[in-house]
Formats: sequence, structure tokens, C-alpha cells
Amino acid sequence: MNMQQQIKVYEILYQVWSKESSSKWTKENPAKGQCGVTSLVVQDLFGGDIYKTDVRGSWHFYNMIEGKRYDFTASQFLELPLYEDQPSSRNEAFEDTNHEQYTYLKEQVMQFL
Repeated sequence: MNMQQQIKVYEILYQVWSKESSSKWTKENPAKGQCGVTSLVVQDLFGGDIYKTDVRGSWHFYNMIEGKRYDFTASQFLELPLYEDQPSSRNEAFEDTNHEQYTYLKEQVMQFL
């Protein structure tokens, strides 16, 4: 993923994240609670692997594509996580979301691509 693609994906996600993609979403913090569902959709589009790190006792999911970390939901935190880069899986990321939220986010993102 090049820088232009990365910026475009972030801009799209910022527009489409909502209560339909995460019950934790707020206008003030649109990335909140979006990590699992976002990591799944990003993997669908760009491949790579899903990784996780512990943030105050909860798993935070993000992507690793061609050896580079992509955390599109890092803006939900006041400070960046201390990335542990623990390998995860689609199943684990799905534990952080549900099929309706995943389907909604993927359909919304696809409309912009």
C-alpha cells in the first residue's frame, strides 16, 4: 500500500465509520471501537495479516501489510499504543465485531473505491 492509497483509505474510513460499524462510535471519536472491523476490511482489500496489541487490558487490532504496520484506528487513543505486534487472526478480530457491522463497513468502503 503506497502513501496515496493509505491516505485515501483513511479518508474513506473516517467518512463511513458510524454506530452501524461500532457501537462505541462517537462524533468526537469516530475511530473508537472500530479496530476489529476495520482490520478485517483492510485485510480484504489489501491482504497482509492482522496483528494485535494490548491496550489497557483490551486487544487492539491493526494490519501488517508487506512488513509495514497500518493502524487506521490509532486516532481513537490520546497516545499511540506501545505496539507488541502479536500475530492475530480474522477469528480474533471478528470477536471484536459482528457480521452486520463488518458487512456494513465493507459495503460503505467499497462504494468509495
